[in-house]
Amino acid sequence: MPTFLKDRHFAQRSATVFHPISTVDKTAMAAMRVIVGPNKGRLQGTAARVPFDAIMEHVAIPEGVTFEPDTVGGIPGWWCRLQAAQPEAVVLHIHGGWFNWGSAKAFRNLVGHIAIHAGAVAFAPDYRLAPEHPFPAAAEDVRASYFGLIERGYKKIAVTGDSAGGNLALGLLISLKASHSNNPVVPVAGVALSPVTDLSLSGATWTTRAAADPYFTQSQAAELVHSYLNEADPGSPAASPLHADLAGLPPIRIHVGDDEVLLDDSVRFVDRAFAAGVDAQLDVWEGMVHGFQGSVGLLNASTQSLQQIGSFLSKRFA
Repeated sequence: MPTFLKDRHFAQRSATVFHPISTVDKTAMAAMRVIVGPNKGRLQGTAARVPFDAIMEHVAIPEGVTFEPDTVGGIPGWWCRLQAAQPEAVVLHIHGGWFNWGSAKAFRNLVGHIAIHAGAVAFAPDYRLAPEHPFPAAAEDVRASYFGLIERGYKKIAVTGDSAGGNLALGLLISLKASHSNNPVVPVAGVALSPVTDLSLSGATWTTRAAADPYFTQSQAAELVHSYLNEADPGSPAASPLHADLAGLPPIRIHVGDDEVLLDDSVRFVDRAFAAGVDAQLDVWEGMVHGFQGSVGLLNASTQSLQQIGSFLSKRFA
């Protein structure tokens, strides 16, 4: 029986879809673990920015997408453009990197795949990173990007993000909901890939998936989060979307691997959102690890996840 189904804490959730791993993906994942395992937990501090970006640059280049640097709402970033895009629709994608790493340029290939499947252009902002710019600088930047897209004339905006970017994406949706009456354009949807929703790192899977996760350790994450928060309260709803009032959010989809320490961050967020009446669904992928969508072209699950995300977004745009 798959790990996810064995864990009674996660079983029988009406807002959860479980995706069994294919035989081909199981073999590919075993090979990947041999390669990345020795470096588990070693990415630390600002010195990790160059190797982290190098990893993301290896995501397969999406066909039919062009990339263009730009500044939107005063925030620099990268456009992912395609010819047959839905009019007036845009995806605002917030990149990952534990708030300390990552760049829009390095993530452009992954964002381009999301754009293709959604049938819309996408913009990824280069929000300010910690420790030079701690909380709430990143949140301020993604909010500025959102309103910058409105100034450009976009009337249908979906907010997506991965990992720490998932935290910022969900946080933006919560912030926009709180100021709903002042927003000329309400987000049509939100998608998060393995989001960090609880900066206190209290999720059960920090323990139950500690061995299965080939990338992160709790001590590593705690240091990166501390660098980002700079003494701010990790339990604050502004920092940890898990603790916010989730009622009234737009439709939300979260995709997460069953073999990652951040699984519980996704499970608990969708549980709370679903209970608050939000159209929220959690997709759990057996045998997958953090950021598995970046292995598009190598894993069947990556393609399937991106296709499902794209289908959801394109329907919301329509």
